[in-house]
Amino acid sequence: MSTARSISWVVATASLLAAGAMTTAMAAAQGAAAENPKATEVRTPVPPVVTPGATVGAPPSDAIVLFDGRSLSEWVSAQDHTPARWFVRDGVMVVNKAPGVGNIETRRKFRDFQLHIEWRIPADITGSSQWRGNSGVFLASTGPGDAGFELQVLDSYRNPTYVNGMAGSLYKQSIPFANAARKPGQWQSYDVVWTAPRFNADGSLKSPAYATVFWNGVLVDNHFELQGQTRYIGKPCYEPYAEPAPIKLQAHGDPSQPISFRNIWVRELP
Repeated sequence: MSTARSISWVVATASLLAAGAMTTAMAAAQGAAAENPKATEVRTPVPPVVTPGATVGAPPSDAIVLFDGRSLSEWVSAQDHTPARWFVRDGVMVVNKAPGVGNIETRRKFRDFQLHIEWRIPADITGSSQWRGNSGVFLASTGPGDAGFELQVLDSYRNPTYVNGMAGSLYKQSIPFANAARKPGQWQSYDVVWTAPRFNADGSLKSPAYATVFWNGVLVDNHFELQGQTRYIGKPCYEPYAEPAPIKLQAHGDPSQPISFRNIWVRELP
């Protein structure tokens, strides 16, 4: 072997040995990281402490109580923002269906939130389909009347109707996974996670609204993407609105007996 070839062979061999050593070192380092649990531990930011309610459905320590059974101070008329004129009886809020009263909405405005609300269909309810205990929770009220995004309230216990208009539906959009209705006269609950839509500076839609709904503890809508604001006639569509927005409760015009609400609270989400 010539001297030049001998030198080349030595250099090549040294390079291969160095590369092998480096590969072995990297593998050893990766193995050490994999075997060290601290390598995947995240220490900050630390979540705030929230004290849960004493019972399921009770407001946690960071909740904003919207109805505590005593006062409608957190609510106004959705039509003219005058004080709400629904009734408070024995710790319960009762819809006022008198002409000219209409829907009520929160004084405060919200964007993304967790909402708990309990509602009751009268035990002596009459009517059928949409004319039986009809109301609604508007997760974002975008104007007077029924403008906004509605979660339907209805007596759906042995009361057939169109399935995207039964209780648990995002009205005229979602079909709930299950009918979790209790009998009229019994209290029912909604627990909702709401993500409001976002709009670009020119008013175009940046990201849609989403809603997750538990009805009496049963998941009925799972991160459902809404196609726009609620429409009774026609298809839903997005229109920009002033964010954040109030939460609204509906005084529906059906002739059945008025329904009741209690234990309403909300947690604003980051």
